[in-house]
Amino acid sequence: MDEVASAIADPVRREILTLLRGARLTAGEIASRFEISRPAVSRHLRVLRESGLVRDELIGRQRYYVLHPAPLAELADWIARFDTSTAWEHRLDALDTEVYRTRREHRAAQADRNPKENTG
Repeated sequence: MDEVASAIADPVRREILTLLRGARLTAGEIASRFEISRPAVSRHLRVLRESGLVRDELIGRQRYYVLHPAPLAELADWIARFDTSTAWEHRLDALDTEVYRTRREHRAAQADRNPKENTG
């Protein structure tokens, strides 16, 4: 997980992952999208490959890079543990239920005290 987190810490590598999300690209095609040198792009690709986020496939004489997002799942699961929105949603649902129950009991108590108003 640390290797994946380290790999996605760099904005260039995150952009490479975004590019590969919908396409299989060569190193040259990837490098053409950046204003950094080809060797720098190759180093970023190596980091992504070593972290397991990218795989390379040799097709003929061309090496294509393909996104492999599975390693992100462990990191996403770990991050999700810090998302308290679902816990708050459950608490707010419980509060809503309690408010509804209290209002219903209050109306029933009023009806018991003023029976003439209900027959009328």
